[in-house]
Amino acid sequence: MIDEITMKICADELIRMALAEDVTSEDVSTNCVLRERTGGEADLICKQNGVVAGLPVFARVFALLDEGTRVEFFAKDGDAVQKGQRLAVVRGDMRAILTGERTALNYLQRMSGIATYTAAVARLLEGSGLKLVDTRKTTPNMRIFEKYAVRVGGAGNHRWNLSDAVLLKDNHIGAAGGVKQAVAAAKAYAPFTMKIEVEVENMDMVKDAVAAGADIIMLDNMTDAQMREAVGYIAGRALVEISGNVTAENIARLKDIGADVVSSGALTHSAPILDVSLKNLHPTGGGK
Repeated sequence: MIDEITMKICADELIRMALAEDVTSEDVSTNCVLRERTGGEADLICKQNGVVAGLPVFARVFALLDEGTRVEFFAKDGDAVQKGQRLAVVRGDMRAILTGERTALNYLQRMSGIATYTAAVARLLEGSGLKLVDTRKTTPNMRIFEKYAVRVGGAGNHRWNLSDAVLLKDNHIGAAGGVKQAVAAAKAYAPFTMKIEVEVENMDMVKDAVAAGADIIMLDNMTDAQMREAVGYIAGRALVEISGNVTAENIARLKDIGADVVSSGALTHSAPILDVSLKNLHPTGGGK
């Protein structure tokens, strides 16, 4: 959850980096037209139907520029929003509003786009019992925001980073000399509290993963027939994850495979933005 504590610990530095990317010395356009603090307000308008996510991040951008900025919201993260809907009003120094506008909108558009796409994909799995999760295919320095948006959209998170869990992929297996060797090495090294997941591509690897005692077996880019055979063989001895080029266009076919989890990198790397805009900026008088 992007709450105040998480924001201060994890997100503020990233937001400052984004602002610094946009202002290397000064906001010359704003400084041309506003030489001193001037109070004003602007409306946050939704320009497409979708699911909104990232409103606390949107507000935090302005707060970091000017702690006197206030944002009054008329929606909350997870709400279905409509084209033309007024989502918020931003009040404060117009210089901070102008300087932070693009960065704040970039976060909100990206996160809302992910939430919107995720919600659409999740609807395709309704009633199946198959859990939808994301992957580590996130934009650099955007993972905390993008994975949060996935949850807002109704799906779950896979591991957050390389320190979270053991996931032995094809190159790990190749480096170790095989599935059994890789799992044995993981059991010998990793903390006992950590689950061990193995990526497999054929039935021989499935059998080796089961024999080695893997906790989770990821069926990667297998055919439907191969996945059904693998699920039947595993028979509950490990959790089964399906992965590999899973998108809104093809995910429905996986509902009756019998797996436990399906992971989709498309939730974060292929979601289009949700168009939102900050409009109608005008002075309100005073410096606040």
